[in-house]
Amino acid sequence: MLSLVAFLLHFLPLAMGYYDICKSWVTSDEGPSWEFYACQPKPVAMKEYVLVKVEPAGITCGEPPERFCTHENPYLCSDECDASNPDLAHPPRLMVDTEVDGLATYWQSVTWSRFPEPLVANISLGWNKSVELTDDIVVTFEYGRPTAMMLEKSLDHGRTWHPFQYYADDCPEAFGMPARRARDLSATSAHRVLCTEEYSRWAGSKKEKDVRFEVRERFAIFAGPDLKRMDNLYTRMESAKGLKEFFTLTDLRLRLLRPALGGTYVQRDNLYKYFYAISNIEVTARCKCNLHANTCTFRDGSLQCECEHNTTGQDCGKCKKNFRTKSWRAGAYTPTPHGSPNACAATGSAFGKGTQEIEDIPSETPNSVPFQGVQSTPTPPATEPSRVQRPDPPENIQALLICSSCPAKHPPEKPRHVAPSAGRKHGNTVPWRAPSPQEPEPASVPGALIESFQDCECYGHSNRCSYIDFLNVVTCVSCKHYTRGQHCQHCRLGFYRNQSAELDDENVCIECNCNQKGSKHDRCNDTGYCECLDGATGPKCDDCLPGYYWRQGCLPNVCDDEFLICQNGGTCHENQRCLCPVGFKGVLCEQPKCDSHHKDCDVASSMHISLTAFVLCALALLLSHLQDF
Repeated sequence: MLSLVAFLLHFLPLAMGYYDICKSWVTSDEGPSWEFYACQPKPVAMKEYVLVKVEPAGITCGEPPERFCTHENPYLCSDECDASNPDLAHPPRLMVDTEVDGLATYWQSVTWSRFPEPLVANISLGWNKSVELTDDIVVTFEYGRPTAMMLEKSLDHGRTWHPFQYYADDCPEAFGMPARRARDLSATSAHRVLCTEEYSRWAGSKKEKDVRFEVRERFAIFAGPDLKRMDNLYTRMESAKGLKEFFTLTDLRLRLLRPALGGTYVQRDNLYKYFYAISNIEVTARCKCNLHANTCTFRDGSLQCECEHNTTGQDCGKCKKNFRTKSWRAGAYTPTPHGSPNACAATGSAFGKGTQEIEDIPSETPNSVPFQGVQSTPTPPATEPSRVQRPDPPENIQALLICSSCPAKHPPEKPRHVAPSAGRKHGNTVPWRAPSPQEPEPASVPGALIESFQDCECYGHSNRCSYIDFLNVVTCVSCKHYTRGQHCQHCRLGFYRNQSAELDDENVCIECNCNQKGSKHDRCNDTGYCECLDGATGPKCDDCLPGYYWRQGCLPNVCDDEFLICQNGGTCHENQRCLCPVGFKGVLCEQPKCDSHHKDCDVASSMHISLTAFVLCALALLLSHLQDF
């Protein structure tokens, strides 16, 4: 019971009281309405929803059966792994199962029988959903922790991978990096990729099983060691470049590069004691809902945000239809304590304080009663508050504005958004409807505009077409929503396709937002990744690779305590310059600073100066004696 209480208290600062309410029903001089707040789901154990994949094929032991031994009893190899026997099998699912009565169940790799060929295993964890880490990642190894491994993350469901942390018993030898600890990071380097030796050296104890990615240590840089100043952390999440994205991912991957060696070199006469075994992987995180939901449910095989603020999508990443008067924006943690909801708004309503669907409005209107957000939608009202009725605009209002010169008795028809036929290539002849007697003949003028053409096939991004008679082609004109192409089916340069949106969605094209200082241009690939300049990295090229620092772009480190070390006792200041001690100068303090105008010359120089002064004094005395004669 006490362990359960301690476990709950461990998550208390991260799970309670921070952005857990999405909206409240309030009244004002303008009448009753919802007041929106930035909100997010509570953290949960993500292993319940994970999909585990182990590579390469055949890396899991048991096919064929083989024996193995341990470092404690290296020559008593009586244990066996057999995939055909449930009592002796060690499949990947045992890394994320629930262990009963303290009995450890674990996945196990084949032994290192093919030494010196590397024994490498990749373990991928996917959630088919963006999540945000809220606590340490803990991987529990049986029979020894690896002497070299990497933790990687993906932001695009495993299409591309980025290093998250390196682990080795000798970081300079394994990865060419110095050993560092997360607790020693500063506010400007809280999202730096490290190599640590803390979890890889042989301890010789069965209790030393865990390998951590220390999220709480990084949070503590801003929130304090007890994580009580969470408002400070959330403020820095908004202001510090790349900090929020650092803790966001869709997938994790463990790359096991070298198994535990038992504190010695590889002993070729007994390779059965070298293997990997993982009994548990704990990932505590919350669904990323862009601060537009406080509930996340698991349905249809994946996690789904229960979106508020008139948003929709798996991550609440777009506005609902009829709530698109402004472009979608993610919520923000600032200003504290309620943040900025950046809610989608309907036509005629105040942005961020608009009405939801009719069934969301309760019959009673108490002042500032918080909505708890346990269920996905509030209870429908018994009666609806009175509201000012506004006449709906005519369906063909857009066409009327365009074709204002059309005869009044024959208004143009509302264009139909017909998708191109299957197999039709863009640029082929498009069927053309003959004009009515009241409409001008489009073919009489090359490139004539067709205002009421029913088969424009622009996916709703344009209601005007141009007929090019010598090509016999109809093409869309003035594509909106950042689209382009004959049918407005492509995105403009500087935008990329929103894979979660249909072609007729207003949010089908997303701006690349490439960092101007870190990217080669403002264009990106079809997954939203920009092409970075040397030294820059990240989806938007707004972060720097190791060995570079950000200053209106990524510049090479002058010093970094890794490769370019300040000499003669100099200290590195923000990777940009060495602070040299008395008596030295130069970029890396490599040059002695010795001239007659400084008191910090070396001993030889001081003797030289003293000798010169002595000679000058002697000459002065000699001249004075000559003058006396």
